[in-house]
Amino acid sequence: MSFIFNEILVRPIINILLAIYQILFAIHVPYALGFSIIILTVIIRFILYPLTASQLKASKKMQQIAPHLSHLKQKHKGDAKRIQQETMKLYKEHGVNPAAGCLPIVIQLPIIWALYSVLQKVVGLPPSTLVSEVNKLAYSFDFLKLSRPWDQYFFGIPLGQNPSGLLKVMPLIMLVPAITAFLQFIQSKMMFSKPKEQALMEQGIEKIKKQPKKEEDFAAAFQKQSLYIFPVMIGFFSYSFPIGLSLYWNTFTLFGILQQYKIQGLGGLEEWIKKKKK
Repeated sequence: MSFIFNEILVRPIINILLAIYQILFAIHVPYALGFSIIILTVIIRFILYPLTASQLKASKKMQQIAPHLSHLKQKHKGDAKRIQQETMKLYKEHGVNPAAGCLPIVIQLPIIWALYSVLQKVVGLPPSTLVSEVNKLAYSFDFLKLSRPWDQYFFGIPLGQNPSGLLKVMPLIMLVPAITAFLQFIQSKMMFSKPKEQALMEQGIEKIKKQPKKEEDFAAAFQKQSLYIFPVMIGFFSYSFPIGLSLYWNTFTLFGILQQYKIQGLGGLEEWIKKKKK
């Protein structure tokens, strides 16, 4: 499986990176490796665009009918069979396939992981072994072969080192994990729908009477927690991993924010912005 993964995904991606790098290096673009990582990430994002769009559209439909589902559960509380029947009927009426958002994710994950593996190899190898190790993965075209180690600096920042190791000499390097966590928070916030009560009222559904001290369902609780926990985790990883991986992740996230805005709008971020303006 490891061999198949490397040959089908990792090796082609690293050769695309090499091609981009050699073109940028040939036309004397400064910080060619850093810009190659950015361009490669954007290319992968464009390749995955149809899958991501399909996933986001399916998610948007599920969010739109979520208030209706909540209404059904309250209306037919205790009658599991009736809830199931009405739920399937609701899916059919709105043209929703609850499994439609899963397949794109399953297809995307190996590609994203392969890109991550490539960048780990690229920024993690020492100059002494970099040329030989990278050239082993290059296809048999002289154009793709490295003749010398590439410059691993990007605007003065070493892509192969992590912020935790540079903190003493470059205190401002903490901006890297901070920006990474912030961008991830923005994307996570955009993914979340409006509060249930507000969504119900906007869609003309009678407001469900609140039950005192009612426990939140697992999905709602997980959503609230992950909004903050996931960005903090990504920020911590960015603090510990090579900066080149943060460059890739931030480019990936920025592109994702733009795509999400195009398909779903500001999402949960809209309500947050309104509160901040008050």
